[in-house]
Amino acid sequence: MTFLMKRTLAIALAIGLDLRLGDPSNRFHPVAWMGRAIAAAQRTAPAHGHRAQFVYGILISVGGVLVTATTGWLWALGCRRLPWWLSVIGEALLCKMSFALRGLSTAADAVYQPLAADDLPTARQQLRWHLVSRDTAELTASQIAAATIESVAENASDGVIAPLLYYVLLGLPGALAYRFLNTADAMLGYRDIRREWLGKASARLDDVANLLPARFTALLILAAGWLMGCDRDMAWRIWWRDARVTASPNAGHPMSAMAGVLGVALEKVDHYTLGAGQRSPSVHDILRSVALLRLATFLGLAVLTVISFCWGKKYHDHNRTT
Repeated sequence: MTFLMKRTLAIALAIGLDLRLGDPSNRFHPVAWMGRAIAAAQRTAPAHGHRAQFVYGILISVGGVLVTATTGWLWALGCRRLPWWLSVIGEALLCKMSFALRGLSTAADAVYQPLAADDLPTARQQLRWHLVSRDTAELTASQIAAATIESVAENASDGVIAPLLYYVLLGLPGALAYRFLNTADAMLGYRDIRREWLGKASARLDDVANLLPARFTALLILAAGWLMGCDRDMAWRIWWRDARVTASPNAGHPMSAMAGVLGVALEKVDHYTLGAGQRSPSVHDILRSVALLRLATFLGLAVLTVISFCWGKKYHDHNRTT
């Protein structure tokens, strides 16, 4: 079996495993191990001195990328020595650990259920627990729905499409290295006294790593919306107009695309509004966003299969001529 066929099968199997089984416990999850390693490194970081903290943050980011990429390379190398079907299963198992489609859907549902029952305290608690770091204590029902939809859209890129894209382009080393950078940014990329300079390197590297996936995800969301019958022209205009209104150079792309497809305004109070002029989201728009997430993922799988074929053919042809 050819290299490109194995990689394509591994992606399909990884998505199937995720939808069927979800994530293992943190005890067995590589991303949880990354988080514990980052937390341990943070505890020994310099308490003072911007330069020292910045350099230490670079060491965390670069060191983590090297370790995770090497781990992925060794795992892939071991898989190549197995029969083709075991090789596919081995790659799929570790590839699956780099993304969380079912986990994101489950997190959104954990907010949807109490919100649909008008249990705002529980909905706020679930939103803060699963999806956002902002204060949720005073959010209205519509604001809870908006924050959930924003998280679904942003994590469609960070938590699903980006690791799959890096797996296609760079194999397991790329998928795991991306996941480490994204985890480091999620833990260290805050503008408080302790992490302002410590997390600067991981935040900038994560921005660079997400330049392509965020825009690719936005296009997938738009394509999924068109298949579901949305106003195509309006969705495109909202994405084009609002993709750059967020502080992040990347998060606004999938979120504004989602706002345009759903026909809603997604507001983070005192920060930004995506899709201004459209209606406020309702609880049922959460379900629509999850449906878009799943359809966009399967469209992405189709596109990534083509990319995998072309990439693998180029790799194969190059090796044959050298």
